[in-house]
Amino acid sequence: MIGWNGLLVEYAPWFDLDDVHDVVTLQEGNTPLIHADRLSERLEADVWLKCEGLNPSGSFKDRGMTMAITKANGATTVICGSTGNTSAAAAAYAAKAGLDCVVLVPQGKVALGKLAQSMVYGAKVLQIQGNFDQALNLARELTQHLPITIVNSINPDRIEGQKTGAFEIVDVLGKAPDILAIPVGNAGNITAYWRGFTQYHFAGRATTLPKMWGFQAAGAAPIVLGYPVENPETIATAIRIGNPASWVPALEVIHESLGDIRAVTDEEIIDAYQYLARNESVFCEPASAASVAGILKFGVPQGSTVVCVLTGNGLKDPDTAVSTSESPTVVEATIEALLAKLS
Repeated sequence: MIGWNGLLVEYAPWFDLDDVHDVVTLQEGNTPLIHADRLSERLEADVWLKCEGLNPSGSFKDRGMTMAITKANGATTVICGSTGNTSAAAAAYAAKAGLDCVVLVPQGKVALGKLAQSMVYGAKVLQIQGNFDQALNLARELTQHLPITIVNSINPDRIEGQKTGAFEIVDVLGKAPDILAIPVGNAGNITAYWRGFTQYHFAGRATTLPKMWGFQAAGAAPIVLGYPVENPETIATAIRIGNPASWVPALEVIHESLGDIRAVTDEEIIDAYQYLARNESVFCEPASAASVAGILKFGVPQGSTVVCVLTGNGLKDPDTAVSTSESPTVVEATIEALLAKLS
């Protein structure tokens, strides 16, 4: 095969694929690791951006979904509770596999771009009058009543697929970073990245392991607070989660890596979101910028190598892009008007 063939083909030896006959792939993975020149200068460190928004459905969720859908084992319908990105990925990969897809999302709490994706891929979208945690619990309960397979990160195949992000970072850098900064919502991704780094380390592909730094939005920071948040609120909709499914595994990652999970405010997230677009030419969704907001807020050791995972594409949430930017100026269609405005 020519070119990149998707994660399950490219990293086949790192998976249990004995029962797999047909891989469901959209050629996910192989996303850019972009050097952040101005951010590096500002922090006096070597900072890189893992741009997961360039996956097929626009977020890191595709890494896990290729594995979850491939190993759905004869299922005809899959289901997920979602803040948006999981539903988009599930709908895309289910369509590729010829499966039906049901997504449960909190009413009025999902960014427009993500909701549009689920709809156009043909999923049955049900908006519940509740939050993400309730959506996930209902999805779990439905699997006890209907012959459907859940594809949230509680599905172990999701974590297996998502560990490949760590593989790619080491493959490009030739080593593990000193710090891996990552947004934390349901906490599956920080768990997955650590699994990838440790597997590469044990295999001799990396001589060191990174400190794992997770960042939650202050209005949705249950791990930081130490207790569930009943009604989480943040502009970073992808991490608006009050009771993470992978809470305990994430704490184990922090302990093992000598890392930490800390909180950043919505204002700090938007500042980082705009900084990335205007200084590094990278347009990510607000939740993605939590990783950069974190290292700007807390700093990093001078000279260290840092990778910030940017989990989703900025076009996922056009409303935030418009509402946090200056509105376009209207001028008369004359050269005189343009010269007056631009002089």
